[in-house]
Amino acid sequence: MHKQWVENYRSTETVVEDLEVLLEFQKEGEASEAEVEEKYQKAVEIVDDLEFRSTLNKPEDELSAILEINAGAGGTEACDWTDMLMRMYVMWAEKSGYKLSQLNLQDGDVAGIKSVSLEIKGDFVYGLLKGENGVHRLVRVSPFNAQGKRMTSFASVFVHPLVDDSIEIDINPADLEWDTFRASGAGGQHVNKTESAVRVRHLPSGLVAECQEERSQHMNREKAMQMLRSKLYEKALEEQRAEKDKVEAGKMANEWGSQIRSYVLDDRRVKDHRSNYQTSQTDAVLDGNIDDFLKAYLMHQPNKN
Repeated sequence: MHKQWVENYRSTETVVEDLEVLLEFQKEGEASEAEVEEKYQKAVEIVDDLEFRSTLNKPEDELSAILEINAGAGGTEACDWTDMLMRMYVMWAEKSGYKLSQLNLQDGDVAGIKSVSLEIKGDFVYGLLKGENGVHRLVRVSPFNAQGKRMTSFASVFVHPLVDDSIEIDINPADLEWDTFRASGAGGQHVNKTESAVRVRHLPSGLVAECQEERSQHMNREKAMQMLRSKLYEKALEEQRAEKDKVEAGKMANEWGSQIRSYVLDDRRVKDHRSNYQTSQTDAVLDGNIDDFLKAYLMHQPNKN
């Protein structure tokens, strides 16, 4: 990764030097003002991106991530909102070129989903997504309300770094409690014939991981253990952050007053309440164009993550 940082710095340095040369040409009448402006805008964009990337300076930032979304207050509306958020993150991952798989999903009683776990693999996925931890609030005219009332619903997002072999997490097998059950939801009828889905509980911490992605119980056990190790690693990181600056990380209630971002569809506004970044492009955001929100959060508080 250090080689990548050096290469990024040198390529940025080259762009800035090229701009300085072009500016000299313009002073001598050998380049137009429009050419200088175009090169300047490109240089600003590249320098801003390098500055943004410099905020991803923790060891865990380089890792892939497990993203969990859980429906909060709002019943069917909240389950539909959870489904919409899942689609947003799936589209973001696909547009970013990351590898994505669904680890666990629980359908809503009427529509949408109650909870989902996604594995997103790629360089710096956790670093980019760690600011998504918290409650996301939706305000819209509900399609599930016959009177067409404006409804508010909530969903919570939790992002864990996906631990790899470079990170050691010691787990005592005696501290684990295993359950097996029949898988549900998408995946075809074969997943329902045997108890291939697994759930593991880490008794000292109370953390739970479920997986029903694979056909075999053995493979689901391996994936569930990786999810549990990731959650324990994230818990350790949270404790370190709490000791360092007493910042609560991802422990807000799914209710009024605790949201990190509001999506107000009828007013065409999405606003992050920490960085104050907002946009009127609600459809684009829900289609996975969230990079500006990710960057605004990381640039807003680069020393608090």
